[in-house]
Amino acid sequence: MTSRCENQTFPLSVLLKRELASEKIEDPEIVHGQASHSKKGEDFTLLKTECQRAMGDGFTTFSVYGLFDGHNGSAAAIYTKENLLNNVLSAMPADLNRDEWIAALPRALVAGFVKTDKDFQQRAKTSGTTVTFVIIEGWVITVASVGDSRCIFESAEGGIYYLSADHRLECNEVERERITACGAEVGRLNAGGGAEIGPLRCWPGGLCLSRSIGDMDVGEFIVPVPYVKQVKLSTAGGRMIISSDGVWDALSAEEALDCCRGLPPDAAAAQIVKEAVQSKGLRDDTTCIVVDILPPEKPAAPLPPPKKPGKGMFRSMFRKKNSGSSSNDKEEYMEPDVVEELFEEGSAMLSERLVTKYPLCNMFKLFMCAICQLEMKPGEGISIHAGKSNSVKLHPWDGPFLCSSCQGKREAMEGKNHQEIDMEVTVTS
Repeated sequence: MTSRCENQTFPLSVLLKRELASEKIEDPEIVHGQASHSKKGEDFTLLKTECQRAMGDGFTTFSVYGLFDGHNGSAAAIYTKENLLNNVLSAMPADLNRDEWIAALPRALVAGFVKTDKDFQQRAKTSGTTVTFVIIEGWVITVASVGDSRCIFESAEGGIYYLSADHRLECNEVERERITACGAEVGRLNAGGGAEIGPLRCWPGGLCLSRSIGDMDVGEFIVPVPYVKQVKLSTAGGRMIISSDGVWDALSAEEALDCCRGLPPDAAAAQIVKEAVQSKGLRDDTTCIVVDILPPEKPAAPLPPPKKPGKGMFRSMFRKKNSGSSSNDKEEYMEPDVVEELFEEGSAMLSERLVTKYPLCNMFKLFMCAICQLEMKPGEGISIHAGKSNSVKLHPWDGPFLCSSCQGKREAMEGKNHQEIDMEVTVTS
């Protein structure tokens, strides 16, 4: 007698969907190259393509690319390169599936950046560094950035996407307003006789950036809280460029992409650096990382010429994810044809970046500091919402919780002195 299993058949449409689903979960091929010209020796990179993490009864891999542009010495850039990834991963809950892990990344990146800054400043070094930190998990790219290095992406369909923020005071009005609200001053260098020269800077300290890791000598209003953007690519892939300001001071995104079109990543990175140095001269360390994200088992091929949208169109090219989308089979197996935005947040306020609006209720353990991962006894932790008088749904007894040291750093970063904090707690109690 023949068993039912042996005679079981499936409609062709089901088999095709399964085949498509199987193809869809294949990870892309990732090929990278880098190049640099050094003037000060303060640029450093991190390139890790086969990072493993446990997932269920097996392992999965992800790739990490980091660019650290130091200033006032190289100590902060070196320390961040060596410690940031571990600090981010230590803020991630264990035993997450792929979707949960990706959803947890933005908040873990914030915690990892702040912990790295806090730990480095305890070493009493006065250098600082910009950071552009990229994690690629499958077809999802997550970018966290402080400073003025940049990450751009050109899809195979020809769209150009900006995946990082520019925290130069010269061009970021929101950050200028935040810093002056904290009690600092923003202005150009006084050359005497009333003449002002150079870019806008934050005083005291004279830093022209509003966010960095390190820089303990310029005040806590220079914060390490990163801008984070997370996007999902179409399975056609594309090319990503991560470069220090030595490139972007000389080339636009379009110029950088055009000058290396058709070249493999190593040659592309070298060509971008060459074009930048020829244009402006070697005024600063100039570093470039090029990453090609390709459909699996397909050789690298020249990207097509980009479609040229009108000015001001680039930032409107993301297709917003529809949180209320249907989960029927037709939509479930539909392959995306454009880059899809999953997450974007740039606030400098830790109390906004560590809130519980994410899909993981267990993101932070109850008796562990959300930033430094220090284990605390019951009752020792301080809620991230403590001192907030304008919150209706979030209360001082809601997590996540910080240790007293990290709470002090949060208060300083958000421009609050102890007298202001005491007054707010009195009002809410």
